[in-house]
Amino acid sequence: MHGSPKGLVFGIYYPSLAAIGVPANLAVIVILSRGRCGLSRCITYYLVAMAVTDLLVIITAVILNRIAGIYFPDSFLFITPVCSLCLALIYAAIDSSAWLTVAFTFDRFMAICCLKLKIKYCTEKTAARVIGTVSTLSCLKNTFLYFAYEPLCIINNIPWFCGIKLMFYRSPAWAAFDWIQCILTPCVPFILILLFNALTGRYILTANGLRRRLRARSNGENQSDPEMEKRKKSIILLFSISGSFILLYLLFFITFLYVRIANASYFSGSDFSESTFILEENGYMLQLLNSCVNPLIYTGTQSKFREELKKGVKYPLSLIVKLVK
Repeated sequence: MHGSPKGLVFGIYYPSLAAIGVPANLAVIVILSRGRCGLSRCITYYLVAMAVTDLLVIITAVILNRIAGIYFPDSFLFITPVCSLCLALIYAAIDSSAWLTVAFTFDRFMAICCLKLKIKYCTEKTAARVIGTVSTLSCLKNTFLYFAYEPLCIINNIPWFCGIKLMFYRSPAWAAFDWIQCILTPCVPFILILLFNALTGRYILTANGLRRRLRARSNGENQSDPEMEKRKKSIILLFSISGSFILLYLLFFITFLYVRIANASYFSGSDFSESTFILEENGYMLQLLNSCVNPLIYTGTQSKFREELKKGVKYPLSLIVKLVK
């Protein structure tokens, strides 16, 4: 595996993802928590929560699972109880990340399209409740996965590695859980984000066209609109975050549909044809890449975030210069 082209790609890709994603998400958490980026407290709550879950995805799925599997395959992380726990945490973190993106998209949909409900729904308390509910339900749902695995081998009375129990495939209850698991993530989040973005985009186009016509009638000519400029940054942030989610989850979503229609198994990679394995693995790689993209979006779309980031970078450099002098 290590000497194959695929093994080389994985060996470079996942450490690079961790090297970028961990400090980037930590920087987002610190900067946004200080509340100096000109964003409302409600938006800040969602963005910080998303950064925390993205960081957990990188730690569990990338570092403890993929990197450890490539470079430390005989470590204690692959003792069956530890391995089962890590896998349950991975799915919980991915679910939380996906559904918090849905919650943020819905919050912005309410703020932009449902002005009467905005005052009641788009608040700090509501955001905190939604974040707490999503995180709790994601953890509870994936707790069951801990019991779905069994050791692949036993060495010196120690169970090693994780394989899906046969009853997972034979039991109607486990089959139902598997379908619910896959439908809730990625199907429902993917569809909901597409839906809310489409509705929000349609509302914005209609409202902006109406607003331009009204201002043209009152002023006799098109002039700059402070209200539209104020909305613009929020809209760009929304579409950038949800749009990147859709693009990076698209292959994973297609893989899910293909595997289900072809009646293949997600859990037995050795049974896959070469093309199916590549499709699944590339989808998973792009899905994990989603955990590193949001910090780049904030840097590109939010000027105040860039300023705080520059200050954060300059501060340790100035300390080093002072120590050297």
